[in-house]
Amino acid sequence: MEYAEPAVDIANCLGPSVCKYLKYHKKLNDYVRNLGRIRDELHCKMEDVEMQLRAELLSPGGKIPKQGVENWLKNTKEMIAEAQDVENKVRNGRYLCRAWNGKLVDEKTREMKEFLDKAPNAFEGLAMDGPSAGLPLPTSELVGEEAARKDIWACLTQKEVKKIGVWGMGGMGKTKIMKHIHNDFLKEQRFERVTWVTISKEFNVMKVQDNIASALEAKEYLDKEEDKLRRAAILSEMLKKAGKHVLILDDVWDEVSLEEVGISEPSDSNGCKLVLTTRSEHVCKYMGCTVIKVRPLSAQQALTLFLSKVGPNIVQNQTITPTLKLVVKECAGLPLTIVVVAGTLKGEEDPLIWKNALRELKERIEKVE
Repeated sequence: MEYAEPAVDIANCLGPSVCKYLKYHKKLNDYVRNLGRIRDELHCKMEDVEMQLRAELLSPGGKIPKQGVENWLKNTKEMIAEAQDVENKVRNGRYLCRAWNGKLVDEKTREMKEFLDKAPNAFEGLAMDGPSAGLPLPTSELVGEEAARKDIWACLTQKEVKKIGVWGMGGMGKTKIMKHIHNDFLKEQRFERVTWVTISKEFNVMKVQDNIASALEAKEYLDKEEDKLRRAAILSEMLKKAGKHVLILDDVWDEVSLEEVGISEPSDSNGCKLVLTTRSEHVCKYMGCTVIKVRPLSAQQALTLFLSKVGPNIVQNQTITPTLKLVVKECAGLPLTIVVVAGTLKGEEDPLIWKNALRELKERIEKVE
């Protein structure tokens, strides 16, 4: 005892920092156990928040997560990972580092307690109302495609028509037309949601599921699931909760199993519509769609479109006019081809360049044929 008292007196003289040092050194194991307990509490709280947020996002009305909730979940995941790193570091630490490790563990525990205290309030709701139907897509003026647009719109507004297949060769303007239709639906507000998803040639079920979930602003709830069947079930529930909606699948190259993806068949009971664009009439028929063909522009429509893109100086140049008309003819009434070629030749008044362009167009078409 006569040695202990002087030791305590010395520690007191050296100040609180030394006392804390000794405390960290002596009670390191207690600090580590407390860290593990708080980490587990924080992890459980994070899972509770994620579960409730998922339920709110699946409810009708097109909800999106509150920004503060998303930030808390992101930062909490990082905090839990950091806490695990601290535990691993302490477990492998040297005896002489006990005090330093004790301090590190204590600080990380305090940080996690703060995160627990700042957890989102479930009673106030974790999600908020998102866009009512969707966001308008960027579009360009329709030239010649207006007739097809009217046909598609007339079909979609008929109650008995549930699925529509818009088909035609590449460059016909199918995507362009459907962007206008998409925006028309947003203006009309006939549906609670209008969703656009691009499929493309390399079809992948999980990628399509992710894209639809992203459009519904709920992709993170598919990220944790790897089983295609369970993902389809989750996505199907998301689409049901989205209410009466239009789903547009752009650039479909082959048959798509709606059941495999998780897309419910449009019906009178759900009031939904499905539209797909494709280069294959077979795909439209296989999927039970009402078929609408997008046809090439007429000669006059093609010329009007070309002249609108090539520049006023070319329109007035009589020397180039004969070659220009031949170039337009080689574009075969395809709006995309016309726009690209006209853009390449815009403002160009050298007749030789126009003749070279005509020759190249013919050569490309011969290769394709």
